[in-house]
Amino acid sequence: MLGLATWLVWGPIGLAIAIFAIGATLSLAPRVPASAIMKLYRGTIVAPDNSQLSSLVDVLAWRAQVAQRPALYVIPSMTLNAFATGTSESAAIAVTEGLLRRLTLREIAGVLAHEMSHVRNNDVWVMGFADLITRFLQMMSYLALGLALFNIVATFTQDETIPWAAILVLYLAPALSSGLQLGLSRAREFDADADAARLTGDPLGLASALRRLETSTGRFWEDLMFPVPARRVPLPSLLRTHPDTEDRVRRLLELTGDPAHEPIVIVEQPMVSLVGYGPGDMRPRYRWPGLWY
Repeated sequence: MLGLATWLVWGPIGLAIAIFAIGATLSLAPRVPASAIMKLYRGTIVAPDNSQLSSLVDVLAWRAQVAQRPALYVIPSMTLNAFATGTSESAAIAVTEGLLRRLTLREIAGVLAHEMSHVRNNDVWVMGFADLITRFLQMMSYLALGLALFNIVATFTQDETIPWAAILVLYLAPALSSGLQLGLSRAREFDADADAARLTGDPLGLASALRRLETSTGRFWEDLMFPVPARRVPLPSLLRTHPDTEDRVRRLLELTGDPAHEPIVIVEQPMVSLVGYGPGDMRPRYRWPGLWY
């Protein structure tokens, strides 16, 4: 999309400039450390000792054969969420306090394996690259508005105009690129689910976690209630960064007969809060249009 957009306006020279600009941005862009991102979310690092969560991360990192064991952080939030950041050489996995309280250790293992798969597959870099392309195209769409204005003026002055088809492609490119980016994200999520099932040897654990996360999503009218609850409102399927939960569960159930690894032995033990139970530790943070924990 970016190549076509630049080719239509500037020809081969524009295409070469776009490729050079993207390459320079990727090579010179500052690498934000994973620890800095975790500080932004007030994450607490889990010491690599013999605790339940640390042992799970150790086993999953060994099975995934990542270059370095990702650091594990706990985010003081009651939302049910988990994410990975950083590179395969220096990565971090974060889980929220709410997720640790609501999910069983078997389900948590599936979630951690899913994020470990993102680290191994370098999905953070891939999605960052896709986002960079989309941002370049957004800048090109602003150029399209300027070219359209130029064409209108040139029509009255009888000067040479730029083809309207090229302007239309420039203007619509960000929307098409965003759709492709969302499709890429959903494909990566399916891949991470499949890899997680192989790492744990237990597809049902991740499937159970996904169903539990789905029930905590809520409905759109719940964000209109006061006080605003900390819920993740489902979007139309076209706008989802994640696939539909039932599709993900169905694919996981198809993997139950052929695990690549022996199932991890999960011994359920009392889960000790890692960031505290009191309101002093679970400080609210502002978001529009209300507070969230």
